[in-house]
Amino acid sequence: MAFEIEIKAWLDDPEGVGEKLCAIGSFVRSYEKADSYWLPAGEGPPGASVPGSGVRVRRERGVGRDGEERGSAFVTVKKKRVSDGMEVNEEREFSVSDAGLFEELAGELGLFKATHKEKAGREWSVPAKAEGGQPVKAEISKVRYLGWFLELELLAEDGGEKTVEESRGELFALLDRLGVPRERVEAVSYGSLLLERRKNPDGGRD
Repeated sequence: MAFEIEIKAWLDDPEGVGEKLCAIGSFVRSYEKADSYWLPAGEGPPGASVPGSGVRVRRERGVGRDGEERGSAFVTVKKKRVSDGMEVNEEREFSVSDAGLFEELAGELGLFKATHKEKAGREWSVPAKAEGGQPVKAEISKVRYLGWFLELELLAEDGGEKTVEESRGELFALLDRLGVPRERVEAVSYGSLLLERRKNPDGGRD
């Protein structure tokens, strides 16, 4: 089991931040991701809200630094909590050969598709501050209907308070290093932002 600890922030200058990431990290790939979020019917009517836990079906394709194009589909079962603007996700993940067939099964089991998200961007790996530490995964993405975001993520073996606090320090230090104001950090999930955008079409930042 892995814990994904991350922050995301709205970006006004994606190209400038991308140049800084190229200077301090290693480019990994470009990508396109399409996510569907499935929830139990007991969570409420479709479109009402997107809670922190559920099933995500992701279809993605990317081009690595070797120029090779790769595609995949996988399912993530996650439990999420938010701690002072940071997401702490407990995740179980597995690949599937047919995402559409899995979604049919999810529907037959009583889940409903709460929302859908599409994003495209680039990924870097930034070395850890401490020797032997986990590198930070950094992504700059344009999320359809929302706009540009920076995501910074660390993987941890546990989601305990000490681990979360240490991760917070490292992620926010990198955010500062990239010149992104801390007030641009967004604690609301993409799913909830997209639902709000659907209710208020003129209120997005795209």
